[in-house]
Amino acid sequence: MKDPLRTQIRHVLDALGDVPDDFEIELEEPDRPEHGDLATNTALRLASVLGDNPRSIAETLAAQLRERVDPSRIQSVEVAGPGFVNFRFAQDYLFEGLADLLAEGDTFGKTDNGTGQTALVEYVSANPTGPLNVGHGRNAVLGDTIANLLEWTGYDVTREYYYNNAGRQMRVLAQSVRARYEALAGDVSTTSLTLDDGTTVEVPAGFPEDGYLGQYITEIADDLYDEHGDALLATDDLAPFREAAEQAIFADIEDTLRALTIDMDGYANEQALHDEGRVQEVLNGLDDAGYTYEENGALWFKTTEFGKEDDTVLVKQTGEPTYRTPDIAYHTAKFGRGFDLMVDVFGADHHAAYPDVLSALDVLGHDTDRVDVVLYQFVTLVRGDEPVKMSTRRANYVTLDDLIDQVGADVTRFFFLMRSPDTHLNFDLELAEEESEKNPVFYLQYAHARICSVLDKAEEVGFSHDADADLSLLTHEDEIALIKELLRFPQELQNAAEARAPHFVPNYLRDVATAFSQFYDHCQIIGEENERASARMQLARAAKTVLKNGLTVLGISAPRQM
Repeated sequence: MKDPLRTQIRHVLDALGDVPDDFEIELEEPDRPEHGDLATNTALRLASVLGDNPRSIAETLAAQLRERVDPSRIQSVEVAGPGFVNFRFAQDYLFEGLADLLAEGDTFGKTDNGTGQTALVEYVSANPTGPLNVGHGRNAVLGDTIANLLEWTGYDVTREYYYNNAGRQMRVLAQSVRARYEALAGDVSTTSLTLDDGTTVEVPAGFPEDGYLGQYITEIADDLYDEHGDALLATDDLAPFREAAEQAIFADIEDTLRALTIDMDGYANEQALHDEGRVQEVLNGLDDAGYTYEENGALWFKTTEFGKEDDTVLVKQTGEPTYRTPDIAYHTAKFGRGFDLMVDVFGADHHAAYPDVLSALDVLGHDTDRVDVVLYQFVTLVRGDEPVKMSTRRANYVTLDDLIDQVGADVTRFFFLMRSPDTHLNFDLELAEEESEKNPVFYLQYAHARICSVLDKAEEVGFSHDADADLSLLTHEDEIALIKELLRFPQELQNAAEARAPHFVPNYLRDVATAFSQFYDHCQIIGEENERASARMQLARAAKTVLKNGLTVLGISAPRQM
């Protein structure tokens, strides 16, 4: 409805004259239903432009719009307050929309705003140094749902996982595995290693000071020893240990992602960027543009020219690039692949780093408006109000697998999506484990299952899904309210996609479930005369469709029974 109304308002404004061509017409849903279905503040915003009272402008606008709008779609155009113009939908328009919803079924909610455009969503992107933790889980679910939203709004989406498999982290990983392997292969003395929390652990001599301590390291070493015996002791080459660790850890990561119904389309890694010469190309390009200099044996990027307090190191004194440098190279590769939109999902600890990447891309001539960075805050596991330290199987931190095992994949995904990404998330295990309406995902799944049960029961007693049901019989205020709520779904998905805000969808679906409950409490099906019962069954089926489609976008199951 918004697009045709904007067109009509634009025609009226053009007739008034003196209104800039680029004036943006805003249409929003009023907070209170008695104010109508849509409202515009156009008159208020034009008062200074036209030199007139906003109420007077609103009266003129409303009068001309009444002449132009289709009465089968818009029931009334009213002036309210200091100069708002409110619109009420005609019931025929609502019935027409409900019929379309029923006809579209599983595709209802899909729009074509992004049709013909490609998008790359980079998410998870955890380095292969250990199992995924709870923080990685929020990244994974946010990125996957943003990708779903873009697909539902027409984009051709590629899901990609980028990881750093070169440099110090991977070297320390390989050293950790080798130390455990050496302990298996011979009589190696042990030494005490003090952790950050003050506790000490016994590790083989030669274990790196900041090495990886999880049980998974020992398991990788065990597999290497089973395959090679002590043959790998004959060389100082760390490559077999690094490659074995990367392969084993990635297999574990992929299993964890599959448990959350996440499948990546492709992977990219730092080592390939070095091998292909892309990292050096970036350094050459920034140098040619005059934005680098050498000092104290390091290569610096002049980030102070972009408003930062200090310049930034690109290559350390050791000759090893900092992690920003291959990140810049990775993004140049994305541009080279021609994506219209590139979404990066990063933890809040990247807030100081990603502007440097964007600045470098600007210098290199790329259109950074095509890059959208979604930063998310971190996750704290709590039970009630108390932080929880969960036991773990394979590492010295809480793994994502542990969480999925405890509360299930659906609950895990939903809880990661309940809050805005820029809000710290307290993941309440007590609430997550509860199978009642207090648990928000259970509430939505139960609503879907309840509708399935209602429809099944109605069929058992002789009613049927009559595709030709007379929808105009749905005149009760709760029926009308539910129809309006259901028809919001495509716009809600569009808003969530554009804002990269998956949390919009759970909030909307709760409104749908509440509206259905209100409808069902006051509008019985069984016991009603046939024609009205048939129409109400169609409305219930429409509610089921929206709940199912919404849960599908979130990557969550819609069970028929609970």
